[in-house]
Amino acid sequence: MFTTYEFASAWLQARCKTDRGASLVEYALLVALIAVVCIVAVTLLGKNSSSKFSSVGSALK
Repeated sequence: MFTTYEFASAWLQARCKTDRGASLVEYALLVALIAVVCIVAVTLLGKNSSSKFSSVGSALK
C-alpha cells in the first residue's frame, strides 16, 4: 500500500511541476509593457508631429 502511495505521489508531482503557467504570465507582462511603451510613444510623437504639420500647413498658405 505504501509503495502505491509513493508511486502516485511521484507521478502527480511529475505531472504538476510545470513552468507553463509561469512563462504565460511572463509573456503577458512583456506584451503589456510593450503596449504601454507604444501608447506613450504614439501619444508623445503624435502631439509633436501634429504641431509640425500645422506649422508647415500654415507656412504653405
